[in-house]
Amino acid sequence: MTTTQTGARTAGRIGDNAQRPDGTLKVTGEFAYASDLWHDDMVWGVTLRSPHPHARIRRIDVAEALAVPGVSAVLTADDVPGENAYGLEHADQPVLAADVVRYEGEPVALVAADHPETARRAAARIRVDYEVLPALTDPRRALDDDAPEVHPGGNLVRHLRVRRGDPAPTAPVVVSLDFEVGMQDQAFLGPESGLAVPAEDGGVDLYVATQWLHVDQRQVCLALGMPPGKVRLTLAGVGGAFGGREDLSVHVHACLLALRTGRPVKMSYGREESFHGHVHRHPATMTYEFGAERDGTLVYARADVLLDGGAYASSTAAVVGNAGLLGLGPYRIPSVAVDAYGVFTHNPPCGAMRGFGCVQAAFAHEALMDELAAAVGVSPVEIRQRNGMREGDRTTTGQVIDSAAPVAELLERVAAMPLPPPLETSDLRNLPGAVGNTTHGEGVRRGVGYAVTYKNVGFSEGFDDYSTARVRLQVVAGEAVATVHTAAAEVGQGLVTVQQQIARTELGVERVVVVPADTTVGSAGSTSASRQTYVTGGAVKAACEAVRTAVLQRAAVALGGPVAGLALDGDKVVGAGGEVLAGLADLLGDDAVEETVEWRHRPTHAVDPETGQGDAHVQFAFSAHRAVVDVDVELGLVKVVALDTAQDVGRALNPDAVVGQIQGGSAQGMGLALMEEVVVADGHVRNPSFTDYLLPTILDMPPMRVEVLEYADPHAPYGVRGVGEPPTISSGPAVAAAVRVACGRPLRRVPIRPEHVTGT
Repeated sequence: MTTTQTGARTAGRIGDNAQRPDGTLKVTGEFAYASDLWHDDMVWGVTLRSPHPHARIRRIDVAEALAVPGVSAVLTADDVPGENAYGLEHADQPVLAADVVRYEGEPVALVAADHPETARRAAARIRVDYEVLPALTDPRRALDDDAPEVHPGGNLVRHLRVRRGDPAPTAPVVVSLDFEVGMQDQAFLGPESGLAVPAEDGGVDLYVATQWLHVDQRQVCLALGMPPGKVRLTLAGVGGAFGGREDLSVHVHACLLALRTGRPVKMSYGREESFHGHVHRHPATMTYEFGAERDGTLVYARADVLLDGGAYASSTAAVVGNAGLLGLGPYRIPSVAVDAYGVFTHNPPCGAMRGFGCVQAAFAHEALMDELAAAVGVSPVEIRQRNGMREGDRTTTGQVIDSAAPVAELLERVAAMPLPPPLETSDLRNLPGAVGNTTHGEGVRRGVGYAVTYKNVGFSEGFDDYSTARVRLQVVAGEAVATVHTAAAEVGQGLVTVQQQIARTELGVERVVVVPADTTVGSAGSTSASRQTYVTGGAVKAACEAVRTAVLQRAAVALGGPVAGLALDGDKVVGAGGEVLAGLADLLGDDAVEETVEWRHRPTHAVDPETGQGDAHVQFAFSAHRAVVDVDVELGLVKVVALDTAQDVGRALNPDAVVGQIQGGSAQGMGLALMEEVVVADGHVRNPSFTDYLLPTILDMPPMRVEVLEYADPHAPYGVRGVGEPPTISSGPAVAAAVRVACGRPLRRVPIRPEHVTGT
């Protein structure tokens, strides 16, 4: 198995629109994704999954499967050599179910064969005797004292309390609502895939599409009963992630089969299995109440948020943290009382997805802000500007926002953007659904909606959030070459490009090679929480600075002068005036200067368990959207005409890439507002395909005006803020608000379906 290094000579330093080294390969179809992995001697692995949301396993008979020609192994829970358990935060999920299954699709057995179809036929011949048990699928019921337990010890994953200000506040204007958010899927285009190769030392090398190599390694080691030195992971090409690859999928299963057969094993999910094989966004039910003065100034807020975590913990506790600590939106509120819960059910497991708890809450708090605006007689923009956070304000946890919080300006920017031309019904192509000749515009109404939000960046509540970078500088064939090695996962967000830009900026070189991410270098943490540019970028910057210092110290010794004033420029050392003082080739010869740095941002802290108070977050990012929609109120059809946005990114290291992230995040938020939902009935997923799970396509996406504000965070490398998640949070509520305006209905659930619009 071989991997390739990513190098580039294209210009691009911090602030430039740098070309992505993987860009051409991806648009021409030449990029190697995990599903393209191949080994000449490999066999194929397949997973047998439970058809029941809850059942007891009485017996598993694998004899018929083993008898299929071409089958080389059939494994069950008894064949797991280490702990039959894994989990992102808690090891509560079995590698293979032993006694009981807790959700539809839970892995029960594995098959390896010389052809994937042979493996699938053999898996179908495994006989599992299930005793079907009642499934607990109502998250509210899960909190009852007499509810059946999904796991011993109860169904509560976490209850977060946030209390601040007057415990019994009153206000002359009170608005409240209930809201529900359906289950969204990450819907990445590249299904789960990996290749496990048994090694001569008795260990295994795993090539896999993932978001967090070292946490994967820890979990695989636990299940295999092996030390980290025997389990080596390398990042394979990732076809999208959005949180859905933080938890394990094929990882342990492929390794188990490879070690049993002594041959490389490839596992690749189809789309239906992918829906069962990764976590989803938590569905939520929420009750909110705002109290305000007669001019709309907020006095207090109360919120009750319930997240359905499904059968296993995954990252539910952390998602509850975000939903509770950030779930009232970017507003100044003197008194708050929030209760956020995450519970176990026999529904599909839920975990990380872009926006991480803030998405669900934003639909509720933004709908309620519109209610408040109507109640006091001001515009949706004015009510948000009047209450919006500013630098120096305190969050609901009492934490001071010590960098820009431009809520009012973001709203001003989007409100000032030109509106699309007025609704025109003479051309059917302009109308929702009209290309099917379903309407001539008789029932089409236009609506405009606004939303603003904020999101934490990086891991929070005291988590030890760091990244490791190894940087080497050497001269190869007369040219200075910087090599950057981290374990940070490139999942399509452009991190490889950012690492190159940083190295070019700090070392003054043009040729930068980024080594494929693997576990031979220290952890970089997860590619999630909008953190990698901040944290791994900070690590690469620090490692480059250490290399530069070492080279310039060597130059000072050789030149017999001080280090002050020396700099690197290409393959030369130059003085303060730009004069060439030495060549790197003469200075380094065949030597290389290499430094490894483990870099951390400023610490965060756990919140008080009774009040939720504390400095829980390292950074906040703010965004605002304005949506314009045309709605056929008779047919319930919606067309998004415009989705304009403004976002503070601190500093745009690669401006084009920043805009791309904002556009992509906005599409996911719009998708949840209007069409995306994993439909679960009695614990069964009813639409595990892209035929029935609807996604916005390029034809659904409207024109977008994007304004990027750059208010540098003084505490962050280069002043950056995380970019990827905020647009997913504010776009959906803006679309929902616009639809409410157009149809005149409260619409307290997303995704909004035609029957919600028409009231039928």
